[in-house]
Amino acid sequence: MEEQIRRAFPALEAIQDETLRAGVVEAWRLGATEGGVTDLAAVPWLPPTQRELDIEDEPLVDHVRDVTALATALAETLVDRRTVALSLDTVVAGALVHDVSKLVEFDGMESTPIYDLLGHPYYGVHLVARAGLPVELAHVVLSHTSRTAVEPATLEATIIRRADEIAATAIRARATGNA
Repeated sequence: MEEQIRRAFPALEAIQDETLRAGVVEAWRLGATEGGVTDLAAVPWLPPTQRELDIEDEPLVDHVRDVTALATALAETLVDRRTVALSLDTVVAGALVHDVSKLVEFDGMESTPIYDLLGHPYYGVHLVARAGLPVELAHVVLSHTSRTAVEPATLEATIIRRADEIAATAIRARATGNA
């Protein structure tokens, strides 16, 4: 599974801190193991929304790659154009784990009790903590969506939330023909 994770997310190599990089891989490995996932490419992005939009083929891996690319571009632009203190490692790692809980929230296109009873993204905080990742990444996971009452408290978390919103909007626009 580790090799599959590394192939799915080439942006892992952009994380300079080896311990952080290994923790991101571990979070995905834990989620895949707990969710019984053997093929990351087969995990859907968000089944309830996919059913609503009548889109079958929208893989989670592609969404995570989109969010990571968008977040990285935003962060690099700010670093280049403004004097801001932010951690590119946190941005890349946070973008990569922001939806790790979906590995256990869904079984194919069906929701699991984790999704039904906890909702998205609470279990992701658990996976990130079990993987030994820092609290800043747990915060990214918890604050990346309006489905929690936790707002982003760091620039890195704000960047990832906006990147996720843009990536989701692009999926919706492609499905409906509207931006």
